[in-house]
Amino acid sequence: MTFLIGMRSLKNYPVVLHPDDNGTFVAYIPAIAVCHAWGQTIEAAKAEPIQVFEMIREE
Repeated sequence: MTFLIGMRSLKNYPVVLHPDDNGTFVAYIPAIAVCHAWGQTIEAAKAEPIQVFEMIREE
C-alpha cells in the first residue's frame, strides 16, 4: 500500500466528524480511505481513528 509510506503521526491529517443517522458519530481521515470509525459520543468517535491509524501504520 503505497499511500502508507511516510505516515508518522495522526497530527499530520485532519479528522472529520459528523453525526450519523442512528445517533452515533462517525470520524474519518479523508486522506486515508481505510481510516474511519464511529462512536456513541463525539469523544469516543474522535478516539477511534487514533487506534485505527496505529493499526494501519503497523501493517
